[in-house]
Amino acid sequence: MRRLRFLTFVAIFSIGFSGVMSAQTRRQATLSDLDISRGLKEALSVGIRNAVAELGRENGFLDNPDVQIPLPNGLKRTESTLRFLGQGKRVDEFVTAMNHAAEKAVPAAVDIFLDSAKQMTFNDARNILFSGEDDAATKFFRRTSEDRLRSKFRPIVEDFTEQVGVTQKYKEMIGRYGFVGRVIGEDASDLDGYVTEKAMDGLFFVIADEERKIRRDPVGRTTAILRTVFGVLR
Repeated sequence: MRRLRFLTFVAIFSIGFSGVMSAQTRRQATLSDLDISRGLKEALSVGIRNAVAELGRENGFLDNPDVQIPLPNGLKRTESTLRFLGQGKRVDEFVTAMNHAAEKAVPAAVDIFLDSAKQMTFNDARNILFSGEDDAATKFFRRTSEDRLRSKFRPIVEDFTEQVGVTQKYKEMIGRYGFVGRVIGEDASDLDGYVTEKAMDGLFFVIADEERKIRRDPVGRTTAILRTVFGVLR
């Protein structure tokens, strides 16, 4: 008798679970490839627009501890020594200048991302949407646009660092102390490259956060197409 009740419970549970799964499958099936593609491109548009607004403003990097660009690792090891030697102000000016250079570069990402979106196939779009990863779209766009972003960001960073004398600030900061210069790492030898990479890291970090909001929180779905496409994930 107990066995019969158990089997009955299992059968009822299986039917109910199957119904839930089929309902979810039906919701996914109702989405056309075109809708999914439009939804992901809209998510990208929202994400990049918000990321650029946040990071491209004055102190956009400095005010965000998650993306603020620190001293290169090689210099970080000597920061306390530099401050002890009276170079604290120069250290702070140097960090501020690097972060301002990054904020100047990020607006250039918009056109590159929009062009990258054109490379997305319908199959890419469906795989990204139902990947189960909160940052799947961000990873796709990083993979398809990173090289172009780097080539676009670096000249902007170089122009800014030259204008404000970042390299000069760097030389002034360590130039008086030869032993400091001898212990810096490779990431301090190409400052423009270092800032460029950190600017891209910060940008993708914020875009991933925006994607996560759209996927998890209905409030983040600010347009009809976002509500339609990402609503099937609930």
